[in-house]
Amino acid sequence: MSGVMKRMGMIFRAKANKALDRAEDPRETLDYSYQKQLELLQKVRRGVADVATSRKRLELQLNQLQGQSTKLEEQGRKALALGREDLAREALSRKAALQQQVSDLETQHETLQGEEEKLTLAAQRLQSKVDAFRTKKETIKATYTAAQAQTRIAESFSGISEEMGDVGLAIQRAEDKTAQLQARAGAIDELLASGALDDQSGLAKDDIATELDRISGGSDVELELQRMKAELAGGSSGAQQAIEGGGEKQDDAQRPNFDKG
Repeated sequence: MSGVMKRMGMIFRAKANKALDRAEDPRETLDYSYQKQLELLQKVRRGVADVATSRKRLELQLNQLQGQSTKLEEQGRKALALGREDLAREALSRKAALQQQVSDLETQHETLQGEEEKLTLAAQRLQSKVDAFRTKKETIKATYTAAQAQTRIAESFSGISEEMGDVGLAIQRAEDKTAQLQARAGAIDELLASGALDDQSGLAKDDIATELDRISGGSDVELELQRMKAELAGGSSGAQQAIEGGGEKQDDAQRPNFDKG
């Protein structure tokens, strides 16, 4: 069962892969990849903006703490001038605490500034790659579109395109059906002529009837020919007799009548 399941899974993946290849358009894939790169570039830029915002906040806090430190130092000076050493000591103590905070913020500021520079450089490099990919993408899309158009034109001229293939198949089917009908008609004529297939209309004749008709027709012609010959022969005999009879009468008229003397 495990072998059958593995084979079924392989067949399914093969058919799915073939269907995906048929449905995939390289231009759409390139546009999708470009869109994803733009989204990544947008995220990097947003990260640069966030780091820059944090750095700016630290700078504001540093300026504020430095302002407070300067103010505490001035207050300590004034307290010491007035003979209030205790107030001066308190002011210097607070200044020292602020100075520790300033030192920590400066360290964070340097870290954020370094991160900001790295992200800015990464954004610039990614921007260059995205621009190069966009140029390459448009070039590939234009080349693919041109190749697709050339292929369709070539297929149309060669007759192997889908549309021309359908037309060719229709013509082939029509020719095959025509040849089949012609062969069937010829076979029926031969069967009718041989008598193997009865003609239900009653117009067709078998071989014997055909031969009798031929003989009968030939006899009629022979009889008619003999009659015409007899007529011609009879006419010639009568004319010859008439000519011979006229000659005898003329001889009798010219011969002297001795019986009368």
